[in-house]
Amino acid sequence: MKTLYLDLFSGISGDMFVGALIDLGVSPARLERELRKLGLDGYHLHVSRARKSGIEGIKFDVHVDGAHHEHGHGHAHSREHHHERHHGDSHSHEENRTWNEIRRLITRSRLSSWVKQKSLAVFQRIAEAEGRIHGLPPEQVHFHEVGALDSIVDIVGACIGLELLGKPRVLASPVIEGIGWVDCAHGRFPVPAPATLAILGARGIAVTQCDEPHELVTPTGAALLAEFAESFGPMEGLAAERIGFGLGTRENRTRPNVLRAILAVTAGKRAKPAGISSNKRAAALDWETDTVAVLETNLDDISAEILGGFVEKAFNAGALDVFHTPIQMKKNRPGVLLTVLCAESQADAFTELILRETSAFGVRRSVAERRKLRREIKSVKTRFGEIAVKLGLLNGKVVQAAPEYESCRKAAQRANAPLKTVYSAAVKALKPNL
Repeated sequence: MKTLYLDLFSGISGDMFVGALIDLGVSPARLERELRKLGLDGYHLHVSRARKSGIEGIKFDVHVDGAHHEHGHGHAHSREHHHERHHGDSHSHEENRTWNEIRRLITRSRLSSWVKQKSLAVFQRIAEAEGRIHGLPPEQVHFHEVGALDSIVDIVGACIGLELLGKPRVLASPVIEGIGWVDCAHGRFPVPAPATLAILGARGIAVTQCDEPHELVTPTGAALLAEFAESFGPMEGLAAERIGFGLGTRENRTRPNVLRAILAVTAGKRAKPAGISSNKRAAALDWETDTVAVLETNLDDISAEILGGFVEKAFNAGALDVFHTPIQMKKNRPGVLLTVLCAESQADAFTELILRETSAFGVRRSVAERRKLRREIKSVKTRFGEIAVKLGLLNGKVVQAAPEYESCRKAAQRANAPLKTVYSAAVKALKPNL
């Protein structure tokens, strides 16, 4: 499996991250085609090869049509924190999108399901951090600098770039931040900026300041790290295959204003599953990896109606899975183990939901790694019409296939046929295509 290692000796911003991905091999043309699926206009991309402190890399810019300056200063927080001053009133709407507006924009787009999921997760981290800072629920947060068009392109573009690279595992060096002050929409604050510190803190990511008198880590960069980086530390057992540099604009005093990204393979030994011959080297597996929060609580005094209502409410709120298991509790009481799986960034929200909506007095919380098959949706033709089927692929081969329930249900409804008959027809149509 490929590993992307981010060397954060000079911090990270959204546009520097995208620049580094392009330098690693992401096609600017493909990136631009995918970004068009977002349905935004009024901007164009500019990708150039340049040098910074003698290092050659990619400068990624988002130029907003009609603006009086170039967006994408290379150090994204300069961009994020000075939008209003550069734009004037004519662009005020770009600076004041709400989290709900951005969520609708991404959800309704034609982007892939993975890019949608990851883009929303990055913005969710920012919304929750801003909500804590301003004492608001995430849904009521108004994004100012990060809600601007160019910052949206940075975040969604970063997710697209990772998908185009094959969704590598992401590791990072310790986070280095500068010192000094930064001007943002809410005033002047010391570095790290409030949102940056809150985003990193929510994930438990440590920050070390250096003597560079500028901001090095932006809220966008912090949110991308919090969502994608599995761990933070020095390189260990990595064999570099490609090295990319995303360039900033600022001339730093103590270090080049660049982000170094290393696409590598792990040089260490891979553990082999039981039953696999030890004299054959296991092939690299291209499964997807992510982390999820696992929330659990034991309940012995909840009615079936309330439990069922909670399950429905949790799914509607975006839980990845909700289930309850019969258990025996103290004093031989029958009870249920309620389990909620959700994105790490949503763990606090679902913990609160459990405490408010059930009889729980406490919630156990852990983080679990997942390994997932790469998924594709395709259509097969049946006598009931086209049916969507979900394919699970491992190293390019289909190892799981299943008709999509909603597609089968609608076809059965249209044809006034039993659901199981439609389902069987879809399975039969699928087999020749595998």
